[in-house]
Amino acid sequence: MVAVIHQSTSLRNILNYNEQKVKAGLAVCLEAGFYPVDAADLNFNQKLRRLEMLTELNQRTKYNSVHISLNFDPSEKLPDDVLREIAEVYLDKLGFVGQPYLLYRHEDAGHPHLHMVTTNIQPDGKAIHLHNLGKRKSEPARKELEIRYGLMKAEESKLQRTEKLKPVNAARVLYGKSETKRAIYNVLQTVLPLYKYASLAELNALLRQYNIVADRGEKNSRIFRHSGLVYRVLDEQGNKVGVPIKASLFFKDTTLKFLEGKFEENKVAKEDPKAKLRLKNAIDLYFLGRNKSLEGLVGALKRQGVDTIIRRNEEGLIYGITYVDHQSKCVFNGSNLGKAYSANAIRERCLNIAASEGKKQNGEVENAARDGHAIGVKERDFSENWSSHEQHTSLDMPGLAEVLLEADGRQRAMDWEFKRKRKKRKRMRLSTG
Repeated sequence: MVAVIHQSTSLRNILNYNEQKVKAGLAVCLEAGFYPVDAADLNFNQKLRRLEMLTELNQRTKYNSVHISLNFDPSEKLPDDVLREIAEVYLDKLGFVGQPYLLYRHEDAGHPHLHMVTTNIQPDGKAIHLHNLGKRKSEPARKELEIRYGLMKAEESKLQRTEKLKPVNAARVLYGKSETKRAIYNVLQTVLPLYKYASLAELNALLRQYNIVADRGEKNSRIFRHSGLVYRVLDEQGNKVGVPIKASLFFKDTTLKFLEGKFEENKVAKEDPKAKLRLKNAIDLYFLGRNKSLEGLVGALKRQGVDTIIRRNEEGLIYGITYVDHQSKCVFNGSNLGKAYSANAIRERCLNIAASEGKKQNGEVENAARDGHAIGVKERDFSENWSSHEQHTSLDMPGLAEVLLEADGRQRAMDWEFKRKRKKRKRMRLSTG
């Protein structure tokens, strides 16, 4: 079992997310814990009001809403009464004893999972401490529940790695297939709080994964002059389709004014060296092999949970590259990682490798003769062994790529025969006097 905990400032947003899933037939509200009536007898406002009555008791706590998902292995088909029991025991062990909560069973993924909506504000107005809640209480609770109910352990299941590396669970918007405003809303309220982006361009690199773009309009347009923002749906070719929807028609966290403040906060948050190092090492390790290409790099990073967005001009030339890392939840423009990871540098690294391969093949016979190899005797090829080693090398090894690669991303060829200096013999000079 894998448990994921998110804190929020808006009960309405996370409740609406789950209720929209219910309306779409993709979820079922299993229980309204510590509510006066059953979940089936409650409407949206009644579910929300029960939780809001507690949050009103404490106006100082910024994050007063908790959204938890419990993810089970695809092989585990648990009955609803067992799911209710697991959810209640889990919340109790987190310290949420007696707190009202709403339990949803979602059916929109390839594995069974639950969503729980609750608040950390207690009836006496005190807030339940959320800092480091996952490590302090969630992990011990998860392990105990796995043993008690015979669940697949997270360490033994591929589910944990899959959950970390894939994009957040929000459906791609398909124009004409769903109601546009509601589909965009579901993506925005799920994606915006989780990822770290420091510009509108980086945000759009993320939103394009869901067929959405945030648009300020043309520079001379009325919406641009008044610092407005609209959201639009994209078709499969990336073209804007349908009617644009003003950001103000969603929630305040989607407006340009709010996002600009978010950009500044994220600039600081994205400076975490570990987040950058993981991504840089993933790129550098790919270029250590042979026969590399831009398409190969995109595929290799995809397997590491990174979406790569390549921007080209009308002539097809690359002018920008952005990386969306679904593990660190950070969006990086290539140049922000360093000169060696910008669009120009990546293109040059691919071209240099392609050009150098031809030179190596043409010089094999000449090198063999110079080095004294017999004709027809093939040298040992270490490329296969190295590729195997590369696949098993941890991307978290600090400094590995920096040692092996220069700043411009190219390996420096060192011919030690010519670098070695001869030692001069000291000669004794006899005096003639």
